[in-house]
Amino acid sequence: MKKKITVIGSGHVGATCALLVAQKNLGDVMILDIVEGLPQGLGLDMFEASPVLGFDSVIKGTNNYQDTADSNIVVITAGLARKPGMTREDLLMKNAEIIKNIVNQVVKYSPNAFLIIVTNPLDIMTQLAKAVSKFPKNRVVGMAGILDAARFTAFIAEELKVSVKKIQAMVLGGHGDAMVPLPRYTTVSGRPISELMTKEKLDKLVQRTRDGGIEIVNLLKTGSAYYAPAASAASMVEAILLDKKTTLPVSAYLEGEYGLTDVYIGVPATLGKNGVEKVVELELTADEMTALKNSAEIVKENFAKLNP
Repeated sequence: MKKKITVIGSGHVGATCALLVAQKNLGDVMILDIVEGLPQGLGLDMFEASPVLGFDSVIKGTNNYQDTADSNIVVITAGLARKPGMTREDLLMKNAEIIKNIVNQVVKYSPNAFLIIVTNPLDIMTQLAKAVSKFPKNRVVGMAGILDAARFTAFIAEELKVSVKKIQAMVLGGHGDAMVPLPRYTTVSGRPISELMTKEKLDKLVQRTRDGGIEIVNLLKTGSAYYAPAASAASMVEAILLDKKTTLPVSAYLEGEYGLTDVYIGVPATLGKNGVEKVVELELTADEMTALKNSAEIVKENFAKLNP
């Protein structure tokens, strides 16, 4: 029996994610949005592309949560996007209400689904989704570190003029300004990145990675990044549905790992048929651990403002 993947939100991130998931032939895809006709039109357009792109997944759009019933995975991309001058924290209250409403509907119609959260502020919205859904921690995960690591990888590849396939990048912490890059665990063909460029150059790439989202926002002026976030979310859907046991940097719920409890934060975790199957604990320096704890504290402080 085919798997069913629902993508909530048919903006650029949601629509792109839906198409990428379909192209991977992971299952049939339902796109849900509150705008009448929009998800239906996008779904039909994507479905008509299937003969050209060579996939057999059926894509449909809907405005009714009943059509999402019995989804195996629900990817939540709905929410307000950042505008120039707006921080992720500025989005907190408005997107929290959106996430609460969505998660309640998902629980009603797909009580056994895995939730992948993409809406910003990412770590806080993921923690909110777990609190509202009351799902076990392994079934609620945020798309965070994959995107940050992808950006870090792309910038390193550009600087060193090497294939992105030769680079393994690792980041921890909150998505965005509170990101904790780990150059010691970032390698190019097995060599630590610190051996291949100066500290000054590496620091610049780290800062550009932290500012990766806002750099795109400032360039677009009326939107935010969507190709890389969508690809990152699709890779998580793939890892879970195909039981790939892939270790990826994601926003996962910690219960003692890294000395942190009751918080969603970016860490490497193994994704498989049971969702988040294991949090991988890396050996961190004192400075790295302090940065990670500071990042987690920011998430906790902002989550507390929501009174979930």
